[in-house]
Amino acid sequence: MNVCLVDCNSFYASCEQVFRPDLRNKPVVVLSNNDGFVIARNRQAKALGIPDLEPYFKVEYILKKHGVAIFSSNFPLYGDLSDRVMSTLSGFSPHIEVYSIDEMFLSLCEPDPIAFGQNIKDRIWQDVRIPVSVGISSTKTLAKLANMAAKKISKLNGVCALDTEHRRQWLLKHTPVNTVWGVGSRYAKRLAEINVHTAWDLATCHHRTIKRRFNVCLERTITELNGTPCIALDEFPQDKKQIYCTRSFGRKVTALDELQQAVAVYGNRAAEKMRMQQHLGQALHVFIHTSPFEPNYYSNSTVVKLPYPTDDSRIITHAVKTAVACLYRDNYRYLKAGVGIIDMVSKKHYQADLFHPGQPPKADKTMRVLDNLNLRYGRNTVFLGAEGTQKKWALRQQFKSPEYTTRLSDIPVVIC
Repeated sequence: MNVCLVDCNSFYASCEQVFRPDLRNKPVVVLSNNDGFVIARNRQAKALGIPDLEPYFKVEYILKKHGVAIFSSNFPLYGDLSDRVMSTLSGFSPHIEVYSIDEMFLSLCEPDPIAFGQNIKDRIWQDVRIPVSVGISSTKTLAKLANMAAKKISKLNGVCALDTEHRRQWLLKHTPVNTVWGVGSRYAKRLAEINVHTAWDLATCHHRTIKRRFNVCLERTITELNGTPCIALDEFPQDKKQIYCTRSFGRKVTALDELQQAVAVYGNRAAEKMRMQQHLGQALHVFIHTSPFEPNYYSNSTVVKLPYPTDDSRIITHAVKTAVACLYRDNYRYLKAGVGIIDMVSKKHYQADLFHPGQPPKADKTMRVLDNLNLRYGRNTVFLGAEGTQKKWALRQQFKSPEYTTRLSDIPVVIC
């Protein structure tokens, strides 16, 4: 039995190219919220020397000089294309783990892993037009390393299988230890003190020495590097225990009503996510703060107890608006606010108190209609009046592409 890791190449940038085939083989970058930092670059953009997580204003001249396509982050589009990739991949194996928005582990038993990996790669391109790299080995840690090799070594054509001892040893000897899954730069510095510089050095270390100097997790990494599985597929991930929605504003906010509109939007979004995992919220964490680089920095937060466990956006937005009114102070320019649902219980197993029956059935029906309309016709098709209509404080997204697959008005039109 082998483990296969499929990882989308430069995922955010690749998503922008799906509906822009004119950008194939051209440099593309994607910016963070408020167009602040470069958070994604495709291979052509990396070749120009554009660094990751660099402030946009520092590289704006270089981007324009080389004709780089610039996009604001479009998370509804990325999330939907990710779902399509994962749906296609789930057809290749009954045992899967969605590791992140652009990565999935699969359990497989194939006589020709290279052909299997190439089949996955071709199928994802055919169905979703997203390029992927495939790494295959006997453990998740080795599959991670194989995937890195598939990205970097061009002659592998995007698929690397460590199906022989020679290939495993060669890759470990040519891999810096800080790139091993679960090691990182902090552990790498300490490992260098005991002359461990490559993945091969770590794999040949004595287990007890590593466990004594570090921890049992790093000891498991050694076992995985030697081909023995220690980390199983997480086929049934745990529900989130807390759900947060936080954003920096597109411009500094000074008025209380705008601040309340913003937290109403964040509270509603957190409630949507909570309803998706069938939970009820019992308490909220609300915070606001100004820029730490301005004089008279102000930051404050509070915890709000809800009247009963609920997933009703109306109850939650009312609570966060009241909380912000208490936190608000005049003569400050607020940079950021956030809402977190910090105490949740399962809706399926919750038992209401005899004297406090909890959320009424009508609220469940109302929220179901709200979610279904927004799912069918696009987010914010229906929204709460508390969120406002102008949203002058909203994220700065001057390069945002259309939400091609999640908003009815943004569906591409082909004219024959």
